[in-house]
Amino acid sequence: MLTFPLQSKKSRRDLYGFLKGMLNTSFFLNYYHKCSCSGYILNVFLLDNKSKMSVLQTLQERSHNTCELCASNNQLKQYTIPPSLNENVDNSLLVCSTCLNQIEERVDMDVNHWRCLNDSMWSEFVAVQIMAWRMLQRLRNEGWPKDLLDMMYLDDEALALARATGEHEDEANKIIHRDVNGVILEAGDSVVLVKDLKVKGSSMVAKQGTAVRNIRLDHENAEYIEGKVDGQHIVIITKYVKKI
Repeated sequence: MLTFPLQSKKSRRDLYGFLKGMLNTSFFLNYYHKCSCSGYILNVFLLDNKSKMSVLQTLQERSHNTCELCASNNQLKQYTIPPSLNENVDNSLLVCSTCLNQIEERVDMDVNHWRCLNDSMWSEFVAVQIMAWRMLQRLRNEGWPKDLLDMMYLDDEALALARATGEHEDEANKIIHRDVNGVILEAGDSVVLVKDLKVKGSSMVAKQGTAVRNIRLDHENAEYIEGKVDGQHIVIITKYVKKI
């Protein structure tokens, strides 16, 4: 938290202009209107933005600005492995556009591209290990990924997270989650509530139109997903959401 002494309206206007120039617009507007203004003190909260920047910077440094799966330097982005709800260096990795598009199934899988996992599966970073394991599971019918999976080792905690998205399950046995329109939901998707929902065990009401981002799937019940609304972790019935 940064605290600024402001002696006049002009001082506040000057600070407004300074911060708006220093920060990206969406972040600034979000936090400026949440500022606490009491007497001559304006408290501006910068922690979230700094935290997100530090995660990306750490990933860039540890990977030497290359994809942590295939070593490409093409259009690198931070990727937080589903179903993680919070971004940190332990559940995130730096990936290129080629890997990301195939991870998120925007394009068909290029089997030969994923030969890179022969190297990246040995990464010292758990998030990279987990993504390598998931992609090898997705490709296991090709034959060679099974050999690599046999050589991989994940501790119990990492393996539980790796299995959370069901990549290891046969297609016929997978539980399919669908929104109110029958659209398939995947871990990490964003949805919007289609009606007001009372949250059990609290006085909170999640309002229609509220966006829920980076959802988690219940892998035992196709009717349930999980996500955060107003900072609270809740379970939501799929027939009350629409995929964004």
